[in-house]
Amino acid sequence: MVEELKKVLYGVFEELEINDYLIVSESNKKELCDYQINTLFKIAKEKNTNLNDLGSTIVEKVRNLPNFLDYFESVDFLNGFINIKISNKFINKWLNYVSENNYGITKVTSEETYFLDYGGPNIAKPLHIGHLRSAIIGESLKRILKYKGYKVISDVHFGDFGLQMGYVIYGIITDNKELEEVDIDYLNEVYPRISELAKTDEKVYNESKLIVKQLQNGNEYYNNIWKKIYEVSINDIKKLYSYLDVDFDLWLGESDARPYIKDLIKLLEEKDLIVEDDNARIVPLKEETDNKEMPPLIVEKSDGSFIYATTDLATIYDRINKYNPNYILYVVDARQSLHFEQVFRTCKKLGWNNKFEHIPFGTINGSDGKPFKTRSGGVLKLEDLIQMTKETFINKREENINMSESDLNKIINSIIKYADLQNNREKNYIFDISKFSDIQGKTGPYILYSTIRIKKILDLNSYDKKQLSNNIYDEIDRKLRIKLLEFNKYIEKAIELRLPSVIAEYLYDLSDIASSFYQNNNINKETNLEKKNDWLVLLDLTYNILKEALNLLVIDLPSKM
Repeated sequence: MVEELKKVLYGVFEELEINDYLIVSESNKKELCDYQINTLFKIAKEKNTNLNDLGSTIVEKVRNLPNFLDYFESVDFLNGFINIKISNKFINKWLNYVSENNYGITKVTSEETYFLDYGGPNIAKPLHIGHLRSAIIGESLKRILKYKGYKVISDVHFGDFGLQMGYVIYGIITDNKELEEVDIDYLNEVYPRISELAKTDEKVYNESKLIVKQLQNGNEYYNNIWKKIYEVSINDIKKLYSYLDVDFDLWLGESDARPYIKDLIKLLEEKDLIVEDDNARIVPLKEETDNKEMPPLIVEKSDGSFIYATTDLATIYDRINKYNPNYILYVVDARQSLHFEQVFRTCKKLGWNNKFEHIPFGTINGSDGKPFKTRSGGVLKLEDLIQMTKETFINKREENINMSESDLNKIINSIIKYADLQNNREKNYIFDISKFSDIQGKTGPYILYSTIRIKKILDLNSYDKKQLSNNIYDEIDRKLRIKLLEFNKYIEKAIELRLPSVIAEYLYDLSDIASSFYQNNNINKETNLEKKNDWLVLLDLTYNILKEALNLLVIDLPSKM
């Protein structure tokens, strides 16, 4: 739409020999105008001409264009700026285009591939509140990228080869537990017990470390126990991800990188990147331009075992060989920034030219501003957060009790997901269950309610999905139409910044404007048939775009509220 306006204005600017300065920007003061040209000060200075004369000349020539009314309602010069208000005809022309062409989304023609690594839960440990952010930020980014037309491959990348496996295997052995007796309740109990014991008992710690080393080296006895732990844990993890509507193309973990570690180390050696340091093998990473300490990347510890950095590099080695994606994105806690800087620097030294990005996120905090904990001070399990949210929402209104389980779960998902995704992912935020489960305000339930209200209006009326007339009937009507035209812009911004919060902001604004629109206009009782049909067509488009935006935030519509 902006490009079309520029084409119309180009002739005027070319005639005045200032076409290089034609920049049409969205106005920050919507009550004043829709778009502005803000380059007149620069033109006047560089062309040594009077600012007011320049502005008046441009406005006069634009107003005299033979097709002026096809594009503009008004074009004015004020305080050094050219203010543009677009015409109803132009707005409706583009709305008709949007309604018939993927809601205005311009699909990419590039064949670039994105590889998204998100989720990252540790096997044998319950998903906790921190796993929520990685899962839904990653899932939302995946959906947004796919929606724009990119090829996307997603991988959960389980932590299934680290020290926690040593603790759990140690616990199973010392508890004399039969493998058929190992279930999720036992795993949830044994890990915290043994890991706590290892903090004070050096023997437990050392034996657990030894188990991990031997497991990594292919010990068959430990591997059989590991398989049982993996099976039980994966089933539980998949159940929770399914509840959140989060899915992956690949369900791989650190252990799947094991076959590539030897090839990785060989490649590091061939490029002369590995050095010995106190019986460990490391890759030095410090550069002259560093203004902070940059520790080396440890490839192999002094005891011969491998850590996350090694398996991450081996995983990248595998991903490049199999898929060679243009981008590899990691949606992981901001506190892992140093780790990824080390890994990415090593990738660069290896000559891997793929674009690597760490997509960091902050913590979910309680009312005290500190990371959300249970009353006893422990990490809050994700399923407990879901249950707490469900209980809070049910207690809000009497009618919530009688909802179907399916609708209730969709609303609980909206509460949790919108609470998270409305925030800039890099920032910590306070999870206020009571506030976020309210049907009023900037919440998931409010957006769902507004969208369902639109559906009810559409269901109560028949309408012809013909093209809109050239009429716009009031200011809130106009505001809604312009907001609908901005969908593609927000999609592109969300991709550029890797921020689902951009879509969350658009979703709230659109639903809020739509709510004001149908509250101020009694569409069901409207007697002007052309106006009524226009409004119903407009609401139909609004409803569909709201549904698309909700889906991008991993939120489903319930049947009723």
